[in-house]
Amino acid sequence: MFPSHLPKARIQDPHAVPALRWGIIGPGWIAERFAKSLKESTAQQLVAVASRSYERASTFAGKTGIAQAFGSSDDLLAQQDIDAVYIATPHNHHYPDALKALQAGKHVLIEKPLALNGQQARALAELSRAKGLLCMEAMWCDFLPKYDVISQLLEDGALGDLHTLLADHGEYFTPDHRIFNADLAGGPMMDLGSYLIGLSVKVAGAPTTIHAAGQSVAGGLNGQTSMLLTHNNGMHSVLNTTLFSNTPGAAVIAGRDATLQTDGCFYAPGPFTLTASQGGKTLIWDEPRNRYDQLFHEAVHFAWCVGQGKTDSPIRPLSLSIATLDAIDEVRRQIGQVFNEEK
Repeated sequence: MFPSHLPKARIQDPHAVPALRWGIIGPGWIAERFAKSLKESTAQQLVAVASRSYERASTFAGKTGIAQAFGSSDDLLAQQDIDAVYIATPHNHHYPDALKALQAGKHVLIEKPLALNGQQARALAELSRAKGLLCMEAMWCDFLPKYDVISQLLEDGALGDLHTLLADHGEYFTPDHRIFNADLAGGPMMDLGSYLIGLSVKVAGAPTTIHAAGQSVAGGLNGQTSMLLTHNNGMHSVLNTTLFSNTPGAAVIAGRDATLQTDGCFYAPGPFTLTASQGGKTLIWDEPRNRYDQLFHEAVHFAWCVGQGKTDSPIRPLSLSIATLDAIDEVRRQIGQVFNEEK
C-alpha cells in the first residue's frame, strides 16, 4: 500500500555523541570541506593534520584552525591525543595509510573507496577486527537524512518488488585533472562509479551478474563505463559513469507499486519524488541542496559507533564496502582497467 506520508529521518544529535579528537591525513579538497562541516555542525575536535609536505599541512591547518601540522603521517600517528583519523589521500594511498593508522591504534574513517580492490578491503576489515578498532568507509551519502528516508521506504516495502535501478554520474574534467592520472588510480570507477555501484548494492545486495563496457582515453586509462548488473531479487541496475561530459546524475528506483526518482544528484542532499504506479499519488522529500555542508553526518555516526564500542558501522558495514569493491573489481576486469599497484 502506498504510504500516507514519508518517514522521518533518523538522524543522531551531533552533540549527543562523544567528541573525538581527529587527525586528518591528506589535506586536499574534500578534507577542507569535511573540516568545515565538522566545525560548523558538531563538537568533534580537529587537532592535527598531516601531509607529505609540511608546508601544505601548515597552510591547511591555518585555514581550518587546526593546532598541529605534520610533514608525515607517521608523526601524526605517533601523537597520543588523537582518537580517530580521517584519511583523504589519493585512492591508491587509502589502503597503506589506513593500515598504518590501525596499526598505530587509531580508529579510521577512510574516504571512499575504502581501498583499491576487494582484497585490500578484506585486509583492512581483518586488521580492524583484530585490533578492536572502528574502520568505516566515508561513503557520505549513506549517512544523509535523504538516504535514511529512502532506506526506510525500501525496508517498509513501499515500492513493492524492485525491478529496475537507473543511475548515471558523469562530470566534465579537463585532461590535466588528477582523475586522468594513472599514477593516482585514475578513471571514473573509483571517484564516480563507486557511488553508482554503492547505491545498487545498498538497494539490492551484491550483483549476481555483471556486464560492462568501457571507453578509453589516450594512454589506456578508462574514461567511460556502462554497466548492467542483475541481483538476487531480480532487479536490474543500469549504470553509466563518464569523465567526458556532465550528465544529470539522477537515479530511479522502480518497483511494482511505486517509483522513486531523485531530482538532480542522487548522492547529494536534495529532493526526490515517490510516485504510485497507479492512481497518481505522490510524496515529495525536499531539503536544501547544501551538498558538502552535510559531510558532518558521517563523522557524527562514526563518533556514535566509537562511543558504543562498535568496530563496524550498522549503516555502512565493511561487508557493504567489500561487496561494492568486489563488483568494481569485476567491472574493471571486463573493461581491462588494472591499476599500477596491481601490475
